[in-house]
Amino acid sequence: MAMVLDKVVPFGRSMDEYIRIFNLTNADLNKRIIGIGDGPASFNAEMTSQGKSVVSVDPLYQFSSDEILKRFDEVVDNIINQVKATSNDWVWSYHKSPDDLRHNRVKVIQEFLSDYETGKESNRYKVGELPKLAFNNQEFDLALCSHFLFLYSDHLDYGFHLNSVGEMLRIARACHQLSQITEAAK
Repeated sequence: MAMVLDKVVPFGRSMDEYIRIFNLTNADLNKRIIGIGDGPASFNAEMTSQGKSVVSVDPLYQFSSDEILKRFDEVVDNIINQVKATSNDWVWSYHKSPDDLRHNRVKVIQEFLSDYETGKESNRYKVGELPKLAFNNQEFDLALCSHFLFLYSDHLDYGFHLNSVGEMLRIARACHQLSQITEAAK
């Protein structure tokens, strides 16, 4: 049975998860990074505490800390119960169990919320959404999108995905260079 998500849910990931998901090196972590669709991830907070440069973009950031936490609290048990019901479909090497996953997500949102207001004031958390972002061409060195484009493919069509990837390529130098290599290989 597949997980059912009727709408985008506020689940975030930690810096360690980002490092593992994207195989980020120390050199990558020292680049100007944009996290797209970051939601309540603690990645920005953790990176900032280490003096790194991250801007996170998500429509969720139009809401207050209390509103974000309320929405998280409304969905977390449903999601964890769906995971428990399909636990054999999951690889439990990072999170050891559905309860461990829940514990991690709670820890991540708490760290995010402790940084959220300060981050909004310093323009590290910006309201925005794919497929069009209000940034200059190649303004960032690296663009990351942790799960949004994959998890909601039933809700967002091919054109949305294509335009979104194109937008990420436009605003990030590393992606732009990759697109030039890809074009040259055709």
